[in-house]
Amino acid sequence: MSTLAVRRPRIDSTNGVWLALGVTLVIGGILVATDGGSLFSQNSTVSLLQRAAGLGIVAVGQTFCILAGSLDLSVAYVISLTSLIAAETMAGSDGRVLPAILAVLAVSAAIGLVNGLLITKLRINAFIATLGVGLLIKGYLEQGYAGPAGAVPVSFQHLGYDRIGPVPVAFVLFVGVAAVAWLMINRSRYGHHLIATGGDLDVARLSGVRTDLVLIRTHVICSICAGIAGLYLASRLGAGAPRVGAEGGYDLESIAAVVLGGTVLAGGKGGVAGTVGGVLLLAVIDGIFNQLAVDPFFKQVVRGVVIVAAVAIYALRLRGKAAR
Repeated sequence: MSTLAVRRPRIDSTNGVWLALGVTLVIGGILVATDGGSLFSQNSTVSLLQRAAGLGIVAVGQTFCILAGSLDLSVAYVISLTSLIAAETMAGSDGRVLPAILAVLAVSAAIGLVNGLLITKLRINAFIATLGVGLLIKGYLEQGYAGPAGAVPVSFQHLGYDRIGPVPVAFVLFVGVAAVAWLMINRSRYGHHLIATGGDLDVARLSGVRTDLVLIRTHVICSICAGIAGLYLASRLGAGAPRVGAEGGYDLESIAAVVLGGTVLAGGKGGVAGTVGGVLLLAVIDGIFNQLAVDPFFKQVVRGVVIVAAVAIYALRLRGKAAR
């Protein structure tokens, strides 16, 4: 008599973060309702999606870096700098919106190019190189700006405040950026080379992959994503802000979202779908804590526990696979 082996559905890291998101929504909805609020009201949902949009755009760029076995700690300061470039270039004029966008993209791409060259040509560790560039930008911002500067015209503020039905325009932008990133990673030669470079740099190089070029392109893409986030935040604030990126914690939170989504910090495994889930999970946790008026210190403790637990579970699964 033949027996059929019944296999349980396999839950990988990407599916896991979406499962965790669903569980968090259910439990959080119950807790908020018990407290007399509503996690799923239109105002709460819009606020959650707007928060996810800014972090998500940065996290998509960070996904490229981490997939390549690198990372970028300068993104928070790039966001602050580009918000100021945008607002000061626009100066409240509708006719200067396009030049401002082009200036932001050019400056952010140049910063990404510098990061990439430091890592590939001078062989500086990505952590040190991007942190150093970030601190240089921070010094410039602290020296040159005491507070908000420039002005964003009302027409550009539609990006930060308008909605398509219940969905903020900014969240649609985030989804569009994520979709382009998914296509680049999964349907292009660059994407295959990116995964190969992150999986094993030496093997990729010996296989004919121009790993230096891949890493440079990757950091340019990451910085451009940070620049787009800077444009979004400028549209929300109506001006540029020299500390908006650092105060929002976009550097470490973007890395946390990518790791929660199942992308391996060592590189070579993961993707944008998991990052989107990680971003939404962090945004939902924020929304729940805000509704419950939880102490900010306790909020950070819980977020830290969630991130450490997710990484620990994934590490244990990898160890189990290696043992088998």
